[in-house]
This record gives sequence, C-alpha cells and structure tokens, in this order.
Amino acid sequence: MTKELPILGRPRGKMPFAPEGWPFIIPTALLLLISYAFCWTIPTVVLLLLLLFMVNFFRDPNHTMPMGDNLFISPADGKVVRAEMTEDGYQRVDIFMNVFDVHVNRAPMAGRISAMDYTPGKFINASFDHASEENERNRFEMECDNGSKIAFTQISGLVARRIVSYVKVGDQMAAGERIGMIRFGSRVNCEIPADYTLNVRVGDKVNAGLSIIARQHKKEVVNNAET
Repeated sequence: MTKELPILGRPRGKMPFAPEGWPFIIPTALLLLISYAFCWTIPTVVLLLLLLFMVNFFRDPNHTMPMGDNLFISPADGKVVRAEMTEDGYQRVDIFMNVFDVHVNRAPMAGRISAMDYTPGKFINASFDHASEENERNRFEMECDNGSKIAFTQISGLVARRIVSYVKVGDQMAAGERIGMIRFGSRVNCEIPADYTLNVRVGDKVNAGLSIIARQHKKEVVNNAET
C-alpha cells in the first residue's frame, strides 16, 4: 500500500529550528513559564528538561557543503550501521539517528527527484535491519546532475511516528538541500552506484550535509587511452 505524503514546503535556510518543532516548543515553553510563576518545582524541572530536549531535537543548523559533483554527501546525522555491496549490484549505507541527532534530512547530491514512494508500516526500533522492510518509510530516487542514479529512504523508528516531506517528484535539488525530517529517532538508508568508493564504515559518525559517504570513480584519459 502506498500513498502520498503532504508537501509542507522547504524551511527557510536561516531558521535555527525545523518548522515542525514550533508546535512542540512554544506550548512547552508557555507551560514552563506558568509552572515557574506558581513555584511548582517538580513540574518546572520536568518541563525545562523537556524543552531542552525539544530544542536540541528540532535544531536545524546551516552547513557549508563539501564541493564536488562526484561526492555523495550524508543525508542524515547519525551512526553508520551498515556499509556494504549488495547482491543487487549497488552499495548500501544505512545511518541510524538517535533522539539526540539532528533529524532534518538533506539531498546527498544535486539532481532531480524522479520518484517518491511512501509506505505505511510498523514502528519497531530503527536500529534493527528488518525495520527497513517493516517500518513506515519514504523512498526517494534521484537522477543526479553528474549522470548517476541514486536512492535513499527515510524510515521511522520506535518513537518516530511522523515522516515529513518538503519536496515532490520533479523538484530540482541542490546538494545538501533539505528534503524532509523524521520526528523522534529513525533511520536513513542510502543506495549508491557500484562505481562509487565508500568513504565510511560501520560505526562511523556522520553529519547531514557535511560528511562524505562515497566518491565516484573518475576515468582518466592519457595519450587518448582510457585508464
């Protein structure tokens, strides 16, 4: 079963938080002020910790992207939990995002979004491999400006219950441009062509829009002979 996700529009580049966070941050801040005014110690402490968590979770920092048409940049903050060649002939890199990572996801390369496929599903722990096939997910395919065809999938997690999309099929994306977010812990799986060399391994920490996941092999021509 598939269906389309609502398109919410890309957040402004200078916002310190993802716009999806304001409905959570503002009410919590107001409750905190009320609790503090009435000197309710325990509720005040709880609300303060909750507010700090939400501010951290919904942060949306700006980044200076690495330059290069042959670079596959990380679409997510988190820990690499899989990095290998698959039997289908492409390379797979899976990134697990815990609740303390930035959850705004970014386009790994410049190009056009050629397909999107949203599938409802379960909400098991996103660190498990079978979450990729069973959980709620949203898969993107891109035709990149350098000729490569790539794909990456947002996957919900145990606590994450909402995948948000900022884009639609046909949109032209710059490398590192925001494409959506997942609320409260999740995973992003990357499908990278075989002619790219992976730059990460399992256990590495990566940052969306900053870390280089893979580089495309370049063909050099010397004396009219390809090497």
